[in-house]
Amino acid sequence: MKKSYTTVLTIAGSDSSGGAGIQADIKTFAALECFGLSVITAITAQNSTGVNAIYPVGEKCIRDQFWSISGDISIDAVKIGMLGSAAAIKTVSALLRELKDNPHVILDTVLASTGGTALLPADAIPILKEDLFPLASLITPNLPECALLTGMKYAPVTPEAIEECASKLLETGTASVLVKGGHGEGEECRDCLLYDNRFIWFTSKKIMTGNTHGTGCTLSSAIAAFMARGETTDRAVEKAKVYIDEALQAGDAYIFGHGHGPLHHFYRFWQ
Repeated sequence: MKKSYTTVLTIAGSDSSGGAGIQADIKTFAALECFGLSVITAITAQNSTGVNAIYPVGEKCIRDQFWSISGDISIDAVKIGMLGSAAAIKTVSALLRELKDNPHVILDTVLASTGGTALLPADAIPILKEDLFPLASLITPNLPECALLTGMKYAPVTPEAIEECASKLLETGTASVLVKGGHGEGEECRDCLLYDNRFIWFTSKKIMTGNTHGTGCTLSSAIAAFMARGETTDRAVEKAKVYIDEALQAGDAYIFGHGHGPLHHFYRFWQ
């Protein structure tokens, strides 16, 4: 009897430097024993110092990529990253509603790059919330994104404010919310998961490294991989947190470009 791959589809932009986006997603899937599939929504010209140019992919191209995959291959989970426009959001939401596999959908709310380049126009944010959030098993905003998504003037800082923000985001229809605390002050990273009507906090020591390019992409992809493999949302987040911390620690040993280098996605296999 032949075996079947556990598959994860990433719908995101391409990073020419390989540290984030589609490239980071597929590396993460492979490292966590899943087979990666991809629908590219944009091509970026970027490196470790920042994003130099963005070339959006048309809606027809997005649909054709998606239909080619979904018409042939079973999909266990979907990770969504950079979409870049309201049109792409509407296209992807319509395509997800066509899926018969009913896969887990992990939505990384990519609004800007690490360097501050806007990756989604402000007028597309309400469409993202209305069209895609209700389809998501989990959304993974960081603290600045929480402020933009909830209309708060400042990013939440206290545990109470973070939990309030997560509750507001849950009202959009998503099944669960992970507020990532990596942008918070202090020596600890505190992430808050609102899942199954309870708040679950994950606390870990911050990895002090300049090689953080693709951290958000990698975390959401790791969660998607673990959920595709049958883990519950809370267990998938817990395991993904361990993976991301170890990948950051391993990546700190390398020099890559002149800016923020990537994580080491395959630290478990390289010597």
